[in-house]
Amino acid sequence: MNKFETKHWTSDTVAADLEHAIHEHRLPPGTKLGEDELAEAYGISRTIVRAALLALSHRRLVELKRNRGAFVAQPTVRDAREVFEARALLEPRTAHSAAERMTDEDLALLRSNIASEHEALDAGENGRALFLSGQFHAEIARIADQTTVEGFISELISRSSLIIALYWRRRAALCETQAHHALLDAFANRDGALAEQLMKSHLLDLVASLDLRNVTQPPTSLREALKR
Repeated sequence: MNKFETKHWTSDTVAADLEHAIHEHRLPPGTKLGEDELAEAYGISRTIVRAALLALSHRRLVELKRNRGAFVAQPTVRDAREVFEARALLEPRTAHSAAERMTDEDLALLRSNIASEHEALDAGENGRALFLSGQFHAEIARIADQTTVEGFISELISRSSLIIALYWRRRAALCETQAHHALLDAFANRDGALAEQLMKSHLLDLVASLDLRNVTQPPTSLREALKR
């Protein structure tokens, strides 16, 4: 019995599941999200599907096109530059703050995240590795304890996943695990200045790894894409 048959789905949980699939690149940019197909896949009404898609559109992960339906958003080159410029402005200072507030429990959580990222890479699950990389950055924003900035960074990370799906150079666009380890060492030493510098360099390297000519293809079936 699969997840579609065992879970009671709401618009929030459907939105979360679709977002996860987008982050893991099981639903690439440009994928048409047909209401009927999604309703059948999840075993729910089109009303619930519609509410989930609307919520994702507010996070700029889905585009709702009149008379055409819903599609996974396709960020432009300009979008890509603006998103990563915004991250470069916010995340280095957030890393600085996180280093100063870091607890042993926080460090253990970040180490576990990196370990899971390694496992995904070793298994060839690049989409999952990318999702975990985004989670690493999101956890840093949470640890910094700046709620408003955390919200901004969370949305930027989500949009970054789409950008990487559209323009990545395969493994080159995945966050380098060595960069994460270096950040972890700075956090362990509570070195805010070093964490800030490392985060800035890390984001610049990530932007440099994007290939603006590369476009991914949508899946043949939404139901297959949503299965794990």
